[in-house]
Amino acid sequence: MFYLFAAEAMLFTHVLFVGFVIFGLFLILAGKLFSWSWVRNPWFRLAHITGLAVVVLQSWFGVICPLTSWEMALRSKAGDAVYAGSFVSHWLTEVLYYQAPEWVFIVCYTTFGLLVLACWFWVRPRSFTTRGNHIPPN
Repeated sequence: MFYLFAAEAMLFTHVLFVGFVIFGLFLILAGKLFSWSWVRNPWFRLAHITGLAVVVLQSWFGVICPLTSWEMALRSKAGDAVYAGSFVSHWLTEVLYYQAPEWVFIVCYTTFGLLVLACWFWVRPRSFTTRGNHIPPN
């Protein structure tokens, strides 16, 4: 039971990470539009771009995401079939894991990564040494 719970928690963590990467970009763009200073937080921006860089590099080198590997290992230890678990597990799986040729994922991740990189320069984060609401000129 513990391993199944841990696998579900890992899947949920994975979905949160994907949400952070995807919605982070939309929040950055909305922040530019609505002048939200928090989207220029350097720690938020560094975490966002680093997370996506890891995903892009994994896709280029054909590395399976560690969150996926850990989840599958936990499911295996629980004796669970692949995603035959709860309702929540089923729908989180449907959202997160979809079938397409590998090159489609590489192109999508790389394109999204380039958009995030462009936003790094278009919606500049504050300096790590800057405090307060100072917004660098664009």
